[in-house]
Amino acid sequence: MTPPLASRRPAETVRPASLAMTTVLLALLGMFGPFSIDTPFPAFAAMGEQFQVSDAAMQLVVSAYLASFAAMCLFHGPISDAVGRKPVMVTGAAIYALASIGCALSNSLELLLVFRVLQGMSAGAGTIVSRTVVRDLFEGARAQQLMSIVAMIFALGPAIAPIMGGWLLLLGPWPLIFWFLTLFGAAIAIAVLALLPESHPPENRTPLRVRSILASVADVSRVRSFQVLAAAQAFSFAGQFLYIAAAPIFVVSLLGKGPQDFWVFFVPMVGGMVLGSFTNARLAGRVSGHVLITGGQCVAITGAVVGMLFAFGPGAATLPWAVVGPTAIAFGTGIALPIYQLTLLDAVPHARGTAASVSTFAVLILNAVLASVIAPVAATSLGRLAATSLTLLVLGIALFHLHRAGVRRESRTHTCQPEVS
Repeated sequence: MTPPLASRRPAETVRPASLAMTTVLLALLGMFGPFSIDTPFPAFAAMGEQFQVSDAAMQLVVSAYLASFAAMCLFHGPISDAVGRKPVMVTGAAIYALASIGCALSNSLELLLVFRVLQGMSAGAGTIVSRTVVRDLFEGARAQQLMSIVAMIFALGPAIAPIMGGWLLLLGPWPLIFWFLTLFGAAIAIAVLALLPESHPPENRTPLRVRSILASVADVSRVRSFQVLAAAQAFSFAGQFLYIAAAPIFVVSLLGKGPQDFWVFFVPMVGGMVLGSFTNARLAGRVSGHVLITGGQCVAITGAVVGMLFAFGPGAATLPWAVVGPTAIAFGTGIALPIYQLTLLDAVPHARGTAASVSTFAVLILNAVLASVIAPVAATSLGRLAATSLTLLVLGIALFHLHRAGVRRESRTHTCQPEVS
């Protein structure tokens, strides 16, 4: 029997672009983050010299972007629940392109920071809402495969972005980097408008009112199973992010390398993340989600333990042994992360955009604490850094199994309830 039009999934009622094109486009939407943060890094010295500001002041270029991204990320998802996914992504990419023009034309640090804030406020529209589109269009093993492939392409961003920034500097002055980001934003806006189907039909949308949006955020945030799962995802990723946040200390101070040697850490770590996402995609439909998360956590925690043993052993700062632990953690995280993201979206199926926003906000808040408070203390030695990463992973595993216990308890409660005739 053919389902009525209103009840069909968008993938059945709208003829989308090819799966390959859809996958690449959704992955590129997630690239706004690493491209915005990492591509300008090689130009910081030239920008600081032109603006006549210190290296510490130039760090505001990153802070302004991250703070505005975090503040706005709570609203992109709820707005997409109300007006649809495409309008939010297209508008966000277009505003991002305009903000990038402002960055390229800035003649002072203060003006640059204004447009960096605008970049941060708009970039989350693609990064957050694109994950929701995956779950809107696909389900089951296909959704898992697509989320894994998107994660693989996205994981390449932090490695590619600074290299591209360096190449662009060889072609011209630092504004050329922001002209590149302008073209990137404009191309994404046009591609989404032309190639991506609207995945959130009008009959499933929520009212577009400020009170309704705030109420939706509050309602999702109060769902206990969602709270625990979002915390489990944040802490599970924190074991890897701690090394990323501490990279300048880890690579330069602890390993004794130079400013051009960050690849010795990022290349194997990114490789581990990509391999983990690939493994997840290959196992989609053959291994259950909770088994994949548990397996990924086991790989990550084993890597953390091995890394800690190396860190406390002789020749702790010797390569490649110093990066074995972080690489294994990234591999395990790559296996588990796509399942976490899909499960969080399914925890509140009536407000998937809001779920994506709230879970992203939780990760950003924890990452901010790690970068500003935990990393400087933990990175005083290789052993302390490895032990802190292991502790964060253990917390993530404990929270995930607390979530699983709650799900089993709720399932038994519903099973025991008598049917109402």
